[in-house]
Amino acid sequence: MGRDADRETLDYYHQHAPVYSASGLGGVNRFLHLFLDRLQKGARILDLGCGGGRDSQEMLHLGFDVVSTDASVPIAEQAATRIGRPVIVQRFDELEVVADFDAVWGSASLLHVPIQSLPGVLARVHTALRPNGLHFANYKSGGAEGRDSDGRYFNYLSEDQLLNAYETSGNWTVLSSGSYVGGGYEGDSKGPWVSIVTAKL
Repeated sequence: MGRDADRETLDYYHQHAPVYSASGLGGVNRFLHLFLDRLQKGARILDLGCGGGRDSQEMLHLGFDVVSTDASVPIAEQAATRIGRPVIVQRFDELEVVADFDAVWGSASLLHVPIQSLPGVLARVHTALRPNGLHFANYKSGGAEGRDSDGRYFNYLSEDQLLNAYETSGNWTVLSSGSYVGGGYEGDSKGPWVSIVTAKL
């Protein structure tokens, strides 16, 4: 989340950290292993907005060099317990590293960035990547930003909005993008999502 990120959304994750961190009964993100197959063994990956740490845990288990971040202190603490190493407490707009990562993984995290702020955040992701570095992100879709029943803000990008945000944020090659039906961490509702894999030029 950026400096103008929605305080209500961040407060939600602060307050629900134990339940959120224990969620995700379906396991890791459905796209994780396909993404990792694109990388060299031992590649350095930034897990941006790692949540409960399930994906970080899997990447570490498979031998990747993983740095995990989350904006919520209690969620970061619980993720650190899961993966057995510190998790950096950091908002997306605080990412300032240059050419430090082979990949940036953003599983259901950048969907909370306000639409007008998203290109700036993606520019930071672009800067953090090494040449030809890869980036994955997925977003709840819909085409009109808004809030869910818990009051959390989502940018709800359409696929066109998704592609436009990347086109205006840096010199990317889009390797794949598309829509699918998925659920939230609660596991009791399904809806439209969009995903993207890009490479830094």
